[in-house]
Amino acid sequence: MSKSKSYWLFKSEPDVFSIYDLEKSPNQTSSWEGVRNYQARNYLRDQVKRGDEVLFYHSRIEPMGVYGIATIVKEGYVDHFAFDKKSRYYDPKSKPEKPTWYMVDVKLKSIFSRPVTLKEMRKIPELQNMKLLQRGNRLSIIPVTELEFRTIVELSKK
Repeated sequence: MSKSKSYWLFKSEPDVFSIYDLEKSPNQTSSWEGVRNYQARNYLRDQVKRGDEVLFYHSRIEPMGVYGIATIVKEGYVDHFAFDKKSRYYDPKSKPEKPTWYMVDVKLKSIFSRPVTLKEMRKIPELQNMKLLQRGNRLSIIPVTELEFRTIVELSKK
């Protein structure tokens, strides 16, 4: 029996990598590298699968929120930037023979005509249990339920 599709929220600072950068990437596809949190790494390595859908969230800007959707096109693989001394994601503790960090590849599915803001999400009853809205949750990779995903997509159309 095959695993059903999962849904995720990936946070990115738009001055580092935005949904508009993804749009300009070759084939509108890019690696999602540089994740340096163990729980987020575990999601990328063990749970994020090809075909899963991703809410693309811009953090550290106004308005913070979901700006569009991406799809996972390549499952977790070693983040080779951890071995590159010239990369901002270099980690001297991660070794090719025993890698610490993983990444996935994402492909742009759509950019919303307007972002669904964090402020707006906080007011929606269907999103009250969303991990993003829980105090102290600062992970860059967050699982979301199908209902949460669909609610945000519908909000983007209003």
